[in-house]
Amino acid sequence: MQKPKVCVLRTAGTNCDQETAFAFFKAGAFAELVHTNSLVSGYKALDEYQILAIPGGFTYGDDVAAGKILANELKYELKAALLDFIGEGKLIIGICNGFQMLVKSGLLPGNAELAQEASLTINDSAKFEDRWVYLKCIATGRQKAKCVWTKGLPEIIYLPVAHGEGKFVVRDKAVLARLKRNNQIVVEYCDEKGSPASYPHNPNGSTEGIAGICDETGRVFGLMPHPERHIHVLQHPRWVRSHKRLEGVGLAIFKNAVVYVQKKF
Repeated sequence: MQKPKVCVLRTAGTNCDQETAFAFFKAGAFAELVHTNSLVSGYKALDEYQILAIPGGFTYGDDVAAGKILANELKYELKAALLDFIGEGKLIIGICNGFQMLVKSGLLPGNAELAQEASLTINDSAKFEDRWVYLKCIATGRQKAKCVWTKGLPEIIYLPVAHGEGKFVVRDKAVLARLKRNNQIVVEYCDEKGSPASYPHNPNGSTEGIAGICDETGRVFGLMPHPERHIHVLQHPRWVRSHKRLEGVGLAIFKNAVVYVQKKF
């Protein structure tokens, strides 16, 4: 097929759309910046695309709660289109504010009613956390990986975070148990050796260090860290030290999506 088409969603307060679009461009896709009003009005349609990316930022000023207004807007204005998009085997990624939106809309962890079962709330530190963190990728081997986006990634990766409301919490123990049982926990905060760790390695106090999850299909993925901010070695804070590859580890996430779409459609 031709280059996969990516809808990079933007609205009031989005501020990582350009970087996200560029990451998809470097991965081999065609990315288009699309305002939510264009989708709601019907000027643009989700079925024109194979990938939906909801980037970081502070949509609608994070009023009410981070990502909540955008979550409601998409859930109640575009619910059918979103469910059709997922049902057709297409991909969705939500980064930082986008992850908050996916969780608060019920698209993650995901259920038939789109009932909210988890949230991303104020960091335990009660302040904005803006730095690089270690992440442990769960079950990324080509044969056992559930999440399309993280197949083949190293067990431990290093990506930046930048958020004030990134603490992942669940409604109850049953939701957490289901996430574990279905292998929907994709990345966890860790120390440099890959061991579970508390603050500052876990920058927000997330339940069991959860930094990103996927839905049961493995095609809808949300994470708080920013892979689009590490697509080239020069973006790494220690790039002068023994980095032989020009590509940053974040680029592999976008490449996985492109490869998946090219094989499926």
